[in-house]
Amino acid sequence: MPKLIPFFPSAIALSIMAALPAYAADNQDGVYTLAPTLVTSSFREDSLQGTASSVSVLDEAELNKPGNNHLEDVLAQTPNVNLSAGASRGKYYQIRGVGERSQFIGVVNPSVGVLVDGIDMSAMTMGATLLDANQVEVLRGPQSSLYGANALAGLINIRANEPTDTLEGNVELTVAEYDTHNLAAAVGGPLSDKVAYRIAAQRNTSDGFIKNDYLSRDDTNNIDETLLRTKFRIAASDDLDLDLTAFYANIDNGYDAFSLDNSRHTLSDNPGHDRQETLALSGKSSWYGNSAFTLETAISVNKSELEYGFDVDWTYPGLHPDTYSATDNYYREERGATADVRFISTEESMLFNDTTDWTGGLYYFHRSSDLNREYTYLPSNFTSEYEANRFAGYGELETALTDRLTWINGLRLEQDRTFYSDSDGNRSKPTDLLWGGRVALEYQTSDSQMLYALIARGYKVGGYNSNGDLPNALRDFAAETLWNYELGAKHNLLNDSLQTQVAVFFQQRDDAQINASRTVIRPDNSSTYTDYTANAERAYSYGLEAQAQWQATDAMRLHASLGLLNTQLKEPDANFDGRDAAHAPEYQFALGASLDHGQGWFSGLDVEGKDQFYFSDSHSARSDAYALLHARLGYQQDNWSVTLWGKNLTDEEYAVRGFQFPNDPRKGYITEQYVQLGAPRMFGVTTKLSF
Repeated sequence: MPKLIPFFPSAIALSIMAALPAYAADNQDGVYTLAPTLVTSSFREDSLQGTASSVSVLDEAELNKPGNNHLEDVLAQTPNVNLSAGASRGKYYQIRGVGERSQFIGVVNPSVGVLVDGIDMSAMTMGATLLDANQVEVLRGPQSSLYGANALAGLINIRANEPTDTLEGNVELTVAEYDTHNLAAAVGGPLSDKVAYRIAAQRNTSDGFIKNDYLSRDDTNNIDETLLRTKFRIAASDDLDLDLTAFYANIDNGYDAFSLDNSRHTLSDNPGHDRQETLALSGKSSWYGNSAFTLETAISVNKSELEYGFDVDWTYPGLHPDTYSATDNYYREERGATADVRFISTEESMLFNDTTDWTGGLYYFHRSSDLNREYTYLPSNFTSEYEANRFAGYGELETALTDRLTWINGLRLEQDRTFYSDSDGNRSKPTDLLWGGRVALEYQTSDSQMLYALIARGYKVGGYNSNGDLPNALRDFAAETLWNYELGAKHNLLNDSLQTQVAVFFQQRDDAQINASRTVIRPDNSSTYTDYTANAERAYSYGLEAQAQWQATDAMRLHASLGLLNTQLKEPDANFDGRDAAHAPEYQFALGASLDHGQGWFSGLDVEGKDQFYFSDSHSARSDAYALLHARLGYQQDNWSVTLWGKNLTDEEYAVRGFQFPNDPRKGYITEQYVQLGAPRMFGVTTKLSF
């Protein structure tokens, strides 16, 4: 078994753990408290320190740091959360080593749910931007009692700023290297005494950091994103509130990220693209007209057009006599809808001698995904149709056993009906009846310390591999389940100026769905790389998650996080048997400091890092361990600020995706490791005006 805790992260762990024992402290001058943080993803809003789960909350101060535009830019601050690219952005997420890493011909049912203002964006995560975002919540471990089959590994919830009762807004402009420009603006306020609004828009462009030497271009891996969000809050009556959201994204990014020598210089003659156009609407009503319960109804619909394509050979015809030439393009139409009707108890309707709050609801989920694939080696385009309908009922009881001890029981039953057909004549109509839930105990040992223990069961539906190159034995894959056992402690220390969390967990997955691949060499020396889903008999993981934030003085705020993770896949006679799961580094850490120097000057420093990890379960390509250093220096006066910032200041080379297969004709098509590199050192300046 590999060593779990290397020296440097171990030092971080010790510094965090040393703060954990609770103690009393008298109020003294010079103590600066941290404001309570609310978690909105649960059935009932609760404070971060009072939530019986391993949760990270990234607040507006973190999200608004210069250069943070997308979810991929901030997830390194959260322990045991990783991402993979293989596209213009890192848009596939893993929590505790569980999650998808790519999508080609098959339909992906996400293990990590992604919500944006109540809209399920799990299958179109390039829309998971930080436009006017107020908070990002990351819930680790199965959240099936809350969100069903799309939250086997956990949930990421993005909340944008809400409409306000007074007029306010901001404008922000960023200019950075690689011809990077980002203009964002937001404005909100009252339309009447019952209606308030907020509108936010963003235009984000960049040439990217890849240079195509064959085409003499530096924009083949560019960013071109236009985003718009509108929100309305309506006090329809004394008993009824309405929240309405509309979101639009038009993303036309390039994709030219892999090279034969693993550099940021490519030779593609047909650079790829990574496009998404999304229109989504959501509405939520909250009715308080019955003393026995509050009725919440949430509805969302979305429609997306996705196009992802790339140069398969990464070269041009004249590079070598044995060079082949091929392109691969995937065009998808995604449609989705959700409806959730939820009843929440009031003080008048508590059960069992007024000791138990209750929640119950019904849920409906619909998704359709139509694919048209254009591939050089196909005689005609491959097409497929996929449709899923899920119906669920759920409930949760929260019982105060004593003044300090609370018992939580949650259960969800879900039926999934799926239909699949394709142009190869394949058809599949599986039906899964699944269940999940949790049992948790919260013990408030004092006003400043909470301990919890939980057992949770998550689930994920099975499916069908559509690639025609696969033998029949590899076509179907089964539903999987995940059991999570977790102990945790949360503290408010030093007169609420220091908040700490620590959790230890053990997880077991049965029939674990893993991302597998097959490589077949053709007569012209080209290779076909077949990506598909398989089941491992079992998968295990255990580890630790620790977080701390400290308002040390009025001018200094510090934060730290550490994730330790050990994983193992079990499948007799498979090449990955006994090996670590893919994209599951044994350690991840983040450290940061924000300083106010007085007279308007401020600065900040952040460090993030992670251990090496396998890129896939089907080959042995691995990343290298790395650490990144970011810094900023700024000046603020009244309602405007200007910030000079730099990312990856040491110009570290690190990989965000990797494969292992033959693709270089100059070396006789031997099998090699290929990686997509993350962003190099980058400097920029951001100015912001608020009113």
